[in-house]
Amino acid sequence: MTALFFILFSWYVMTAQKRRQVVAVALAGVVAAVVVSPRPVFAQGLWGAIQAVLNVINGIIQTALNAINGVRAAISQFYQLTVWPEHLINQAKALVTQMINQYRSLLASIFNLNLKSATLPETQSLETIIRNSQTNDFPSFSSDYTSFYGTLPNPTTASPADRTLIDMDDALAQDTFKTLKESDKADNLTLGVADQLENAASQAAPGSAPFLTADAVAASIRSQAITQKMLAAELRQEAAQLAHMNALRKQGAIFASQVSTSIQNTLQPH
Repeated sequence: MTALFFILFSWYVMTAQKRRQVVAVALAGVVAAVVVSPRPVFAQGLWGAIQAVLNVINGIIQTALNAINGVRAAISQFYQLTVWPEHLINQAKALVTQMINQYRSLLASIFNLNLKSATLPETQSLETIIRNSQTNDFPSFSSDYTSFYGTLPNPTTASPADRTLIDMDDALAQDTFKTLKESDKADNLTLGVADQLENAASQAAPGSAPFLTADAVAASIRSQAITQKMLAAELRQEAAQLAHMNALRKQGAIFASQVSTSIQNTLQPH
């Protein structure tokens, strides 16, 4: 029974993970073994059991721990020298930091360049609200637009066809301006994301490059979507211009027909 107890106890010691845990378990096991199966000479039996456990710890277990530590050191060295070389990573971070310091301020000065050129109070107000990259001031924009370009003519001063053309042209023009304001705001957000990605790249940990790349690709897709939206707005404006020109031609054809009918009625004998 005592032999079986020591066999089980030795197996448990072999599976322990930390040296302190092994020693603690060993001492507890020896005391328990002595209590279960006391020997005639208590001091000699206890000392012999402790010595046997320590021999196991300093022998097989120590050898296994040394082997594990050796493997871990080899893996760490492999990652540092081959997979993610530390000096190359530091060079890449330094390059990113250098590019940020060299180009970010220049690009920011270009993006923030003041292009306003209106001189009159009404036109200055409209130009400011068009260029402010905000989307929560559409009512103010419509008011300034109407104040500058004028309101829709009354039915007594313009034909129904002219009123329809004017209303449609104003609507499409305001739609394009609003889309432009939305695009400017989205561009500012995209630039902010780009700055965050640059900052993250200058401090990125080994192995995080795929995640930064995924973020950059997502930001690029959003930027392309904004560009496509602006192209669609431009196409709508071009289509509206064609429709306006065709409407004028149709009106001219109607007027010509009316004039021809009036002339024929005038030339007929009474």
